[in-house]
Amino acid sequence: MDYRILVINPGSTSTKVAVYLERDQQWVESISHTQEELAPFADIYSQMDFRADLVKECCGEHGERIEDFDAVVGRGGLLPPVHTGAYEVNKYMLDCLKYRPQLHHASNLGAPIAYRIAQKANCKAYIYDAVAVDEMEEIYRITGIKDIFRIGRGHNLNMRAAVLNLCEQKVIDYKDHNILSVHLGGGISVGLFAHGRLVDMISDDEGPFSPERAGGLPGYSLIDYCYDVYENKDDMMKQMQRKGGLVSHFGTADSREVERLVLAGDEHAKLVYDAMALNIAKNIAKLSVDVNGKIDYIVLTGGIAYSSYITKAVKERVEFIAPVEVIPGEKEMDSLANGALRVLTGLETARILVEEEYSNV
Repeated sequence: MDYRILVINPGSTSTKVAVYLERDQQWVESISHTQEELAPFADIYSQMDFRADLVKECCGEHGERIEDFDAVVGRGGLLPPVHTGAYEVNKYMLDCLKYRPQLHHASNLGAPIAYRIAQKANCKAYIYDAVAVDEMEEIYRITGIKDIFRIGRGHNLNMRAAVLNLCEQKVIDYKDHNILSVHLGGGISVGLFAHGRLVDMISDDEGPFSPERAGGLPGYSLIDYCYDVYENKDDMMKQMQRKGGLVSHFGTADSREVERLVLAGDEHAKLVYDAMALNIAKNIAKLSVDVNGKIDYIVLTGGIAYSSYITKAVKERVEFIAPVEVIPGEKEMDSLANGALRVLTGLETARILVEEEYSNV
């Protein structure tokens, strides 16, 4: 049987939709949402019906019949901490996303839209490797301020997809190895997958600076900067999340533009770009000590992994730890589809979200 899977990935101003036959993408489309269209909605979750109707219209335009889908999978939103892998969408999950999200984010719409369409298709809806995955061991959470804890929120979908891809290529069991996965994009995350669990990670707010993120900063200087330059929290958060890194240095988040400056002989651009690569390598090495340096592979993924300049610079500094493999690209739609397929084919059992789980993640 060839399984037909509908994939839904909501973003702030778009909803990406694709249909897969097993692993083969049949078509993909990004539905844009203007500010005028979204303005009437009080919050993100209230956009659900509007976006779900557009997804159904999009499927119709591509000749799809809703009842032909064997599964619908949406991007997992900001739930309380969950495990890696698949979760079946249930009413408790929808309740959490609607009334108690950890943050208000467009990814919170993935599960409810998938659930709405799956009901009409008479199949199940899933999420996979949600943004809220946090399997971090307790010792890795502790910081020097008793009320501040490290959390495992990052580019989990793409990082784990690259790890599973690597294991498939090498014909090795994911649960038998320690693999470091690095997502290189607008933000940069580093995750340690130890014997099947994402036991520790460095999120994009504490790790390397990147095209958009400021990354980890000297604490005292950061406090001075906050009080001296910014009058409110929102402005400072924008500086950290969207105006840091390469944007702060060069006014662009396009790493390719900065790399062109480097290759043209711009010494300042080379200094900053090389520093970004060095920061990536440092954070890879930082996580390797969690397992006493016993890392089997390091995998570099994300859009910037297409840059041979960056991957070469990182490889040179960390290949003493483990072999480095490059699996470039941000293949979120493929990752979601493959996750649902793992459930449909029996390679994985989808978890059911229940309140008691949160104390056991």
